[in-house]
Amino acid sequence: MSTELTLAVWILIIALVQIFLPAMFRNRETGLDYNAGPRDEAGPPVGIITGRLQRAQHNLFETLPLFLAAIIIAHITGREGTLTLTGAWIYVIGRVLYIPAYGFGIPYIRSLIWGVSLAGLVLIILALLT
Repeated sequence: MSTELTLAVWILIIALVQIFLPAMFRNRETGLDYNAGPRDEAGPPVGIITGRLQRAQHNLFETLPLFLAAIIIAHITGREGTLTLTGAWIYVIGRVLYIPAYGFGIPYIRSLIWGVSLAGLVLIILALLT
């Protein structure tokens, strides 16, 4: 399996982590009984950290399909190379760094990290076009 595909697997693992992180924080806010039940009534308000982790998760899910599609297209068409490898690493590292940056509420740096990860995605797409 190519490094790019391996990084795609790792980003899926990161996505799972980003599903569980806000769920764990929400369990602390509501208790297990509420989350195990049907949640017919609204629970307590979402806490600050939980909200940040939920937004970070949604942010990943906006670009994740694009990343996976680009990696799969690069692999199928035999376009994997320096640009796709560099782009994949930048994207994955950026997405990993984005979680604590958003969770801790670090302004500007969080946005910079997001931009860098997006640049990694753009590199992969550029490799497909050249």
